[in-house]
Amino acid sequence: MALHQLKANKGARKQRTRWGRGIGSGLGKTSGRGILGQGSRSGGSVRPGFEGGQNPLYRRIPKRGFKNFTTLRYDVINIADLSQFKDGTEVNPTLLIEKGLVRSKALAIKVLGNGKIDKKLKVVAHHFSQSALKAITDAGGTTEVIK
Repeated sequence: MALHQLKANKGARKQRTRWGRGIGSGLGKTSGRGILGQGSRSGGSVRPGFEGGQNPLYRRIPKRGFKNFTTLRYDVINIADLSQFKDGTEVNPTLLIEKGLVRSKALAIKVLGNGKIDKKLKVVAHHFSQSALKAITDAGGTTEVIK
């Protein structure tokens, strides 16, 4: 067998549909567009979601809830998670992202007081709970608030 003798399997290569090529093609005359109306005209189509003047689904269904766009959203971390760092380490947002403890730089970081800490750390974050501040300072560490 040579390269010039190779052929695709039957049905592997299908010809494209040619619209408007006579009645024998099955898609002649109106080319599958039907007779008259907006869809039959060139350039004629309706926008997505349009239901022919009927109140569309996105307007019929009830709307619920409200999302306040001015609310500050925090990425929270507990002081128990900070115990993995060595004594004297400066724990900042870059280090927390590197270790996979917080998701992104876009969110502010809030340190919560769940768990125990016994290492002297300098923790830099956007917000601290009162219990987290107390636990870090009791362990001999310091806190710094990012503005």
